[in-house]
Amino acid sequence: MSWFEGFERQTWKLGDVQIVGRTGGHPARPALVLLHGFPQSHVMWQRVAQALREDFFLVMPDLRGYGDSTALPASRDHAQMSKRAMAQDIVGVLDALGIAQAHVCGHDRGARVAHRLAVDHPQRVSKLCLIDIAPTLDMYERTDMAFARAYYHWFHLIQPTPLPEKMILGCWREYLYAKLGGWGGAGTGFLEPQALAEYERHFQRPETLSALCEDYRASAGIDLEHDRESRARGEKIACDTLVLWGERGVVHRMFKPLELWQAQCSAQVTGQTMSSGHFIPEELPQETEQALRSFFRA
Repeated sequence: MSWFEGFERQTWKLGDVQIVGRTGGHPARPALVLLHGFPQSHVMWQRVAQALREDFFLVMPDLRGYGDSTALPASRDHAQMSKRAMAQDIVGVLDALGIAQAHVCGHDRGARVAHRLAVDHPQRVSKLCLIDIAPTLDMYERTDMAFARAYYHWFHLIQPTPLPEKMILGCWREYLYAKLGGWGGAGTGFLEPQALAEYERHFQRPETLSALCEDYRASAGIDLEHDRESRARGEKIACDTLVLWGERGVVHRMFKPLELWQAQCSAQVTGQTMSSGHFIPEELPQETEQALRSFFRA
């Protein structure tokens, strides 16, 4: 089957943000939103989406600042790249499509957006899947030397603009490949050539790099404020949740993702380790689609 055959490229205008993505699948089936992570775009889901197209109506947006979606200028508090703002974008996309409630699955940064979406808009999320993350607040509060070495990019990207952006632009291709191939030691052979070309196209743009750094700056600031406020109010994920993580990844090595997410959810939380590194949907597309189908169709 050819690249994204049967899927429609769409653009949603949401105030000052334009979200680009694809939709497709079975229009009479439940909606499933698939959210990508860093340093990628919605195209990471191509193989998984093709396998699920008969079971769901699939919605795959580029997060704001990523892919071809709008990259807003940097701000003092980084609120324009907060997970709350990014989650609101997903609500806007669902509204534009006339979808009242959807299943949601996110990988990496997309999973952090999915978490905030489920907390802020519980009526919009029927079931949730989080791939290869632990809660942002727990990860920062439990940071030690080993984690800082493994996820050094968290602490590099949050430095004040424009230094990280300028440093990455000077060797953007080497940096991109180091991220894509370094978390789990799988290299980049698991990536589809079309997807890799898209990642390269986006990653070399200064406005995209600025937005990506702002994403991480938000996670180290305003996102933590939102998470602490939610915990203080007792706000938890209210829907059944599936957690997947890679056995060669940092999350598996340094955290207990299932336990941490069970503490943040008032419904049932199940999960499993996958035989992969960090980029589970692309390293193991068949196993990923099987896990998602089993969970979301139950």
